[in-house]
Amino acid sequence: MPAPHELTAVELRDALASGALGAEEVTIHYLRRIEELNPELGAFLTTTPELAVAEARAADARRIRGEKLGVLHGVPLAHKDLTDVAGVRTTMGSTALDPRVAEEDAPLPAVLRRAGAISLGKTQVPEFGLSSYSENRVGPPARNPRDPRLSPGGSSGGSAAAVAAGLIPFAPGTDGGGSVRIPAAATGLVGLKPNRGRIPSGSAQQDLGQFVVAGPLARTAADAALLLDAMVDEPNYRATSAAPVPGTFLAAALRAEGRFRIGVSTRSPFESRLDIRLDPEAVQALDAGIAALSSAGHDLADADLVYDERYPDAFQVVWTAGLATAALPPGGGDRLTDLAAVMRQRALRRSAADLVAAVDVLRTFEAETIRQYSAYDMILTPALGMTPRPIGWYGSGHEAPEDRADEDYARQCRYSPFTSMVNVCGLPAITLPVLDTEAGLPMGVQLIGRPGAEADLLAVAAQLGY
Repeated sequence: MPAPHELTAVELRDALASGALGAEEVTIHYLRRIEELNPELGAFLTTTPELAVAEARAADARRIRGEKLGVLHGVPLAHKDLTDVAGVRTTMGSTALDPRVAEEDAPLPAVLRRAGAISLGKTQVPEFGLSSYSENRVGPPARNPRDPRLSPGGSSGGSAAAVAAGLIPFAPGTDGGGSVRIPAAATGLVGLKPNRGRIPSGSAQQDLGQFVVAGPLARTAADAALLLDAMVDEPNYRATSAAPVPGTFLAAALRAEGRFRIGVSTRSPFESRLDIRLDPEAVQALDAGIAALSSAGHDLADADLVYDERYPDAFQVVWTAGLATAALPPGGGDRLTDLAAVMRQRALRRSAADLVAAVDVLRTFEAETIRQYSAYDMILTPALGMTPRPIGWYGSGHEAPEDRADEDYARQCRYSPFTSMVNVCGLPAITLPVLDTEAGLPMGVQLIGRPGAEADLLAVAAQLGY
């Protein structure tokens, strides 16, 4: 049998369920890989070997006793260090906060623990999950396994690096503006942002725009579907805002059925404020995606989309609003990174009327964008506007903190001009790695689905061989 990290997550799940592999054996294997490879990658901020091995031994005992096993029995994974896991420190990627060890699991880790998954630790994130790169002052930056000089993206960058390097078979991420899809595209993974309300745990209903939803990072569509099935399988709660899916997401991925009308677009809602230029590699990836989808029998057509020019300002207001209520200890504000510090001060100065006006703009944007998208079953865009960016690239070249923060934000928007609009609209979307550049870097495309159409997105991904 291949080594555990050479198996897909579905194959690993099956081997663990049958007893061909033991949970303790698999856990120790991955912990050793983390010990060997993480110092160069910075994917993990914290590892929890004692807790993980103890859980694995208990999982093996349950299987030997013939007890009912969870859908992820014995499968290792890791959580972003924005999420509480019982007995493990949570840093939120910030030295501005006092160290804190969580007393209990947050809802999403609790759901996945009940499904039988074993957490190996916490992965690197940007401060408060704000950005599309995973660098902070808590630990070393997360690095891209394809080229450690480059970033794996963010905010789920540590998780993506861990999956891409075979340190874990898959991982749950959270996506408030592209935070699953951006690192998936940068590291050559499948990244799925589910529909707003699809995941009963890990969706940040407290975030003002209701942008954030948890979603899977995986090497294959089937692996992403398996994790998604576990994420929605919470007792007495199923998402009600998304269309019902017959069977399971894994079954949909394995069936790989459907032919769809797909609109192709390179328009970005940030065009009204920024000069959005696509790298040649991004254009090549889009062309590769068009060719692959056409060969699979889908009907592709150029989509003539128009976006509200007020979007960029409104999105920034709502995206950063939560910083105004961040509870920092005395002196904590002095330890914030430039991006968080500047955006927090601006958020504190805004009035309630400013926030309401920005939310109104985004709700209008949502309705109008979904109306335009409804002419198609899916919308195809580049996943990213540029190749993966170097470590330290964001905000560089300026001395004043405000200038660095503004440049940081502008570069994020130019790097990822097609993702945040999907969060505003609440729609599902998937990124697929359709191309490797001459330098060996992954480039991908994004497919945006109709409301509740995660199963269709996974099916199309599987049709293309992912």
